[in-house]
Amino acid sequence: MIVLKKILCPVDHSECSYLALKYAISLALKDEAKLYLMHVIDTRLYDTEIYKFSPYKLDEIDMNKIHEDLIKSLPEGTMDVLEVETIVIKGIPFHETINAATEIGADLIVIGTHGRTGLSHVVMGSVAEKVVRKASCPVLTVRMPSPIPCTD
Repeated sequence: MIVLKKILCPVDHSECSYLALKYAISLALKDEAKLYLMHVIDTRLYDTEIYKFSPYKLDEIDMNKIHEDLIKSLPEGTMDVLEVETIVIKGIPFHETINAATEIGADLIVIGTHGRTGLSHVVMGSVAEKVVRKASCPVLTVRMPSPIPCTD
């Protein structure tokens, strides 16, 4: 039987990442695992022309506020029944997720995927896809339910 002790769940505050968080909490409760909530501040966004005139600079980002926001993303009472730790780091999301999983010795990564295809996938890439390919532990990807049922 597989018993999970450490679960890493990256949260980007999208609806999809909140759904993945629900799965992570459920799995953590089942095995009394420690849950690591992670948010990566994508440094690539601050290297582009579009952000040159942004009022926010990478060094001025309030890391404590981001830690608080991660805790607020948990359903009420979660902290009473689970051990939860937050990780906030600057870098490239897929790379930092893989590094954090290795560093903490995660048994599982639970990550939301937007399911982009076509041009948006080529342009945006897929953090979840890269994590699945490169992580040293199992990865559970969670997609939003499709509004239109698939027919084969």
